[in-house]
Amino acid sequence: MLVALAVFSLAALALVRLQGVTLHTAADLDSKAMGQIVARNLMVELRTDPAPPSLGSEEGEVDNGGRRWHWTRQVKATDDKRLLQVDLVVDGQSGSSPVVLSFVRVVQ
Repeated sequence: MLVALAVFSLAALALVRLQGVTLHTAADLDSKAMGQIVARNLMVELRTDPAPPSLGSEEGEVDNGGRRWHWTRQVKATDDKRLLQVDLVVDGQSGSSPVVLSFVRVVQ
């Protein structure tokens, strides 16, 4: 009887730990999905702006989804003078991995 109780308690502890990991992963995925939405919104703003962004690095913050998101933008020239490469990094909370989005914008 004691052996069966010991085996059952080990299995129960493993299930509790698994639930904790699952909750952490779900929260990280939620943050990642919202970060991707924020990055895409910033990309749309840059692509639809008639004036091209200036070369170099810039950063700022935006509110979206009830959270404040910090973003960093790096704009580089490409071999084709008609195109600019834009790299966006969006970070929402400490401990989660940032979202990175790169795209090419036409210089008009």
